Amino acid sequence: MRPYPEYLEKVNQLIQQHPFTGIPQNLYDPLNYILTLGGKRMRPVLTLMGNELFGGNIAESEKQALGIEVFHNFTLIHDDIMDVAPIRRGQPTVQVKWNEPTAILSGDLMLIKAINLVRDTKPQYQNPILDVFNQTAIEVCEGQQLDMNFEDRDKVEADEYIEMIRLKTAVLLGCSLQVGAITAGATTEQQKAIYTFGELVGIGFQLMDDILDVFGDQTKVGKQVGGDIISNKKTYLLIKALELANGENKEQLNHWLAIDDFIPTEKVKAVMGIYNSLNIKEIATEKSESYFTKAYNLLETIDIPEENKKYLHDFCEWIRTRVS
Repeated sequence: MRPYPEYLEKVNQLIQQHPFTGIPQNLYDPLNYILTLGGKRMRPVLTLMGNELFGGNIAESEKQALGIEVFHNFTLIHDDIMDVAPIRRGQPTVQVKWNEPTAILSGDLMLIKAINLVRDTKPQYQNPILDVFNQTAIEVCEGQQLDMNFEDRDKVEADEYIEMIRLKTAVLLGCSLQVGAITAGATTEQQKAIYTFGELVGIGFQLMDDILDVFGDQTKVGKQVGGDIISNKKTYLLIKALELANGENKEQLNHWLAIDDFIPTEKVKAVMGIYNSLNIKEIATEKSESYFTKAYNLLETIDIPEENKKYLHDFCEWIRTRVS
């Protein structure tokens, strides 16, 4: 195995080496556009890691890694449409740069291209890979719908939120590792374990992402801090605050959730003050770290070389402790 930067370089090379072309070109241009906007490339990196964890040949998992990154970016295009988001990674979203119908069609095309890429493997691996990939795609859609459903609900329980982020975010990390493991010939038991590891890391990652949205350094996070507060997004932080608040805190929190006319910076400052008084950052951080701990404990039980475990552990620690 190798350090994360080497895997990242390999993924970026794969993207450059496999541009999408076709007629009409303006259907294909958005695919190349969003794929070249950058990002941590966690999912394809995990696919390559999943292969080498079990002694595979990394070349055997390159198409699958690329396919999973294409699938992830398909979800981003459609998420941006649903969220009416103008910016993605500091650049105009696809529906802004082109238009919404083109964004929808380009996203649909990305899903098909992703399926074609992940199935491009040895015959004995095709069905197992498609089984986990297709189930993951279904669950990601379910998670997105739950997330939208939560917007219309007055109350969401913490356990419901955890299940939503498991589906929307975490299952794809588990899938990424399992697909890589399949291409290395890992046993069914090993595949199941590494999938669960990825799922646990994914939940911890999303919880940490929620924390960074409120308490992160804007210059490093690369987006407006407090966006979730401004939009009343029902994150774990808000759910716990609503659960724990009473008296003046509860009154003020409900006030800021109810009003439509407000100055964003004032709302963020006020809600952050409530979060601080309730120790919400500490509560959410503890919850996030509990999932990373469960993942690391599980990793210790998987029958792979200790050196390989260390590379994966170090990568996940980078995810856990990042500031952006």
